[in-house]
Amino acid sequence: MFAEILKIVLPALMVFLAGYLAIRAMIRNEANRRKTELLFGSNKITLPIRLQAYERLILLLERISPESIIVRVNKKGMLASDLQAALLGNIRAEWEHNLSQQLYVSNEAWEMVRNAKENIVKLINISSDRVNPNESAIVLSQKILETMVELDTNPVSYAVDFLKKEVKEIL
Repeated sequence: MFAEILKIVLPALMVFLAGYLAIRAMIRNEANRRKTELLFGSNKITLPIRLQAYERLILLLERISPESIIVRVNKKGMLASDLQAALLGNIRAEWEHNLSQQLYVSNEAWEMVRNAKENIVKLINISSDRVNPNESAIVLSQKILETMVELDTNPVSYAVDFLKKEVKEIL
């Protein structure tokens, strides 16, 4: 009698187990498919925003690079102290305008941009210390560019290269 019950129950348990495993696999596959669709849909939206953030950070770096910012900020008749204040104020304004971009880039990329900005500020301040504040702004400009040439690596170029490398990894 027990053997007869086992003949009926055992195949029924096997069918139930097979059905359970098949349904569980289907549910997992469906969940993974939905997760992938959601990730792909999210990527469609965030990728352009992230790329725009990298573009803006590269633009920021190019705008605060000494050779660019000096030409843009230097005015005829400025003193070295005026130029220093104008350069630092311009860098600060550019920086504050782009602070939100850190949401869309990696921590490493943001640190590279921040380090480049801080190194440029240091470069300006060190060069200003080597020049009489009442000298012409041209003297300070030359000192900044001379000091920039003395550096082993250009902080702006280094950060821009890092950002470009990261963008290639994203794409």
